[in-house]
Amino acid sequence: MCRWIAYLGDPINVGAVLYEPANSIIRQSLVSRLGVEATNGDGFGLGWYPQAVRAPLQYRTTAPAWGDPNLAEITRHLQSPCFLAHVRATTGTAVQQTNCHPFRHGRWLFAHNGSIDGWPLVRRELMLAIDPALFPLVQGSTDSEVMFLLALGFGLDEDPIGAIERMAGLVERACAAAGARQGLQMTVCATDGSSLYAARHATRGIPRSLFFTADAKTVKTMYPGNAKLGIYPDNARMVVSEPLADLPGAHHELPPGCAVRVTRGAIEQRAFTPR
Repeated sequence: MCRWIAYLGDPINVGAVLYEPANSIIRQSLVSRLGVEATNGDGFGLGWYPQAVRAPLQYRTTAPAWGDPNLAEITRHLQSPCFLAHVRATTGTAVQQTNCHPFRHGRWLFAHNGSIDGWPLVRRELMLAIDPALFPLVQGSTDSEVMFLLALGFGLDEDPIGAIERMAGLVERACAAAGARQGLQMTVCATDGSSLYAARHATRGIPRSLFFTADAKTVKTMYPGNAKLGIYPDNARMVVSEPLADLPGAHHELPPGCAVRVTRGAIEQRAFTPR
């Protein structure tokens, strides 16, 4: 599967977040603690919002994150108030740049960890359900890109969590019709640069791991002697596939079948129900 992290808050040095935590996303690309696979070396992607610019920029590569000197160079002095990073472990589709997350359209970035059971059996039906105006945007062969385009067509701009629920419902119906009993396995994140929208869901079994953090000011109060926390602005919040450090109380597991909206001022949690 994959690992991902999403950040929202005052501008922060992106490289510091990617590389410095004890269990950083770069370390997770090589040795994941909670992932299905320990190694996530089938590509890396970073999408970020420049300060005062609504449209995100993007860097994607098939190189493993731990061995990409360009990534270290690009992020060394990069400042951003919102970014989404993803390390990939393919579930069967090709290792190619267009299959690397996050996916981007307009003001949106999207990343997924998980799989669609029986993807070759349901791929045609799900692709034909993409809004015709969005269909020319298809570049890769992965299920995750199709999930993103379906969510866009189901109203991601107007109702982000609802659009993801409608996408999940369509995927589950297609899987059931094809006899793919495991259906959908996912943690996903979509961001427009102002909020993070994340969900954790599986048709059967336990979904992949997902956590959200308390605001950095609260965590600093809990651990006043931890100098490494100084890189985080007080309003910083993150959603992550697994904790970045062993700091009890700093990371909260999102229960299965739940979604969150993260803003600079609050975290709103709700049930996630495929429609």
